[in-house]
Amino acid sequence: MMRILRTWECEIDREIEKLKQQLNILDGLSASRATVLKIIRDVKRQKDKALIKYSKLYDKVFLSPGNFRVTDREIEEAYQKISLPFVKSIQRAIANIWTYQEHIRIRKVHPLKANGILLDTLYSPLEIVGVYVPGGAASYPSTVLMNTIPARVAGVGRIIMTTPPSRNGTIPPERLVAAKESGINEIYKIGGAQAIAALAFGTETIPKADKIVGPGNIFVTLAKKEIFGYAGIDMLAGPSEVLIIADDRANPAFVASDLLAQAEHAPGISILVTFSESLAKQVTTEIKQQATKLSRHADTKKCLDKFGIIIVTKNIDECIETANSLAPEHLQVMTQNPKTLLPGIKHAGTIFLGAYTPVAVGDYIAGPSHVLPTSGTARFSSGLSVNDFLKRTSVIAYSRSALKDACHDLAEISGAEGLDAHTRSVQIRLAFPQDKLRRDGDTEKKIK
Repeated sequence: MMRILRTWECEIDREIEKLKQQLNILDGLSASRATVLKIIRDVKRQKDKALIKYSKLYDKVFLSPGNFRVTDREIEEAYQKISLPFVKSIQRAIANIWTYQEHIRIRKVHPLKANGILLDTLYSPLEIVGVYVPGGAASYPSTVLMNTIPARVAGVGRIIMTTPPSRNGTIPPERLVAAKESGINEIYKIGGAQAIAALAFGTETIPKADKIVGPGNIFVTLAKKEIFGYAGIDMLAGPSEVLIIADDRANPAFVASDLLAQAEHAPGISILVTFSESLAKQVTTEIKQQATKLSRHADTKKCLDKFGIIIVTKNIDECIETANSLAPEHLQVMTQNPKTLLPGIKHAGTIFLGAYTPVAVGDYIAGPSHVLPTSGTARFSSGLSVNDFLKRTSVIAYSRSALKDACHDLAEISGAEGLDAHTRSVQIRLAFPQDKLRRDGDTEKKIK
C-alpha cells in the first residue's frame, strides 16, 4: 500500500525532488487557467448574471440574486437538524481558537522618540474579509471556524462567507451552525472560481472584499492566484500533507492511524520518516488492518497507493534533514523525547509533539488555525492567524531641527538617485523663515 524507500538503496535526493514536485500546487494549473480566466472575466463584467450562469453550470443549481444569501430561517432550521452536543463542541472549539488567537495578536508598540523624531506603528483590522468554505463530501464546519475566528479576533468589521450549495440549493446544517456560532451572519450560496471573482470585484449582491481566505479545489486556488492584487489572499493551498518522524519506540498503531487520517482527505499526502526498519514494516501491517474499518476505505487506499511513502533513514539526523527538505504542512514527532528535536526543525506549518498529539487536535480544537502552508511553502510562509487580518501603518513625524540634522544625508542619497525634487522638498522647508511656522514649532515641542 505504501512504498518503502531506503536512503542507502536509492538516490534519496532525487526521490525527494519527485516528492516536492508532487507537493507543488502550481503544477497542473495551466490546463485549467483558461477556464478560470473566463469565469473571472465574466463575473467582473456581468456580475450577478454570471454567478447565475456558473452556479447552474457547475453546481447544477438555479439561483436568482434574491436567494443567493442564506436566510435567517435557513439558519434556524439548521439548528433543528443537528444535535446539542455538536453545538457544544463547536462552542468549545471556538473558545480555544479565540483564546489562542488573542494570545498571539500583535500588541500596540511604544513609539520611538528621539531628537525631534517620532516613529510610531499603528495596527488596524481589515474592513471586509471574504471567507471561502468548500463543498464536497464533507460539511467542513472546522474550516468555518479556522478562517473566521482569527478575523473576528482581529476586529474585522464585516466577514462574508461564500460556499457552494447542493443541487437543491441548501447548505449543510453543520456549516451554517458553525458560521452562526462564529458570529457570521452574511453567507452566500456561491462556490467555485465564480465566488472568488465575486469577492474580488463585487457584484450587485455580493460586496467586494479586501482579502479572501479559505481553501478550495484547483479552480478556487487558481482563481485566488489570478485575482491577487485586486484583493489580498491568504495562500495557495495544495493537497493536505503530513510527515511523521518516528523512532523505534513509536507505537505503530498510532503512526498508521495518522497516515490513514491524512489519506482520508483524498487527496492527502502521507509520509513516514524513520530509522527503524522494524517500525516501517509494523506500520505497513497496521495500515492494512485499520484501513478495512474506515467508511472511506476505497478512496483512502487509493490515496495511500498514490501519495503514501515510507522513508527509512540511517539515523534520526537524516530524518530531520528529510523533514526540513520537504517543509511539510503537518509535522508529527513521535520519538522518545520529541522536544529535543525542535532545535533542528526549521520548516513546518505546525509541529505536533508526542504520541498523544495527533493532527486531528490541530484540525479541530487546539487553537492555532489549521489553514497552513502546503507544497513546501512552509519554508517561507506561516499558517493563517489573527495577524493576517491586521494592517501595519507606520507614522513618521520630524521637527524642523531633526529635518535639518538629516538634510545632508537626504541630499546625498536623493542626489545619487537623480531625484532633485526630493532634495528640494527638504531644502525649501529649511530655507523658509522659522518664525512663520508656529505650528511646526508646536509640533517640535510635542515630539521632544
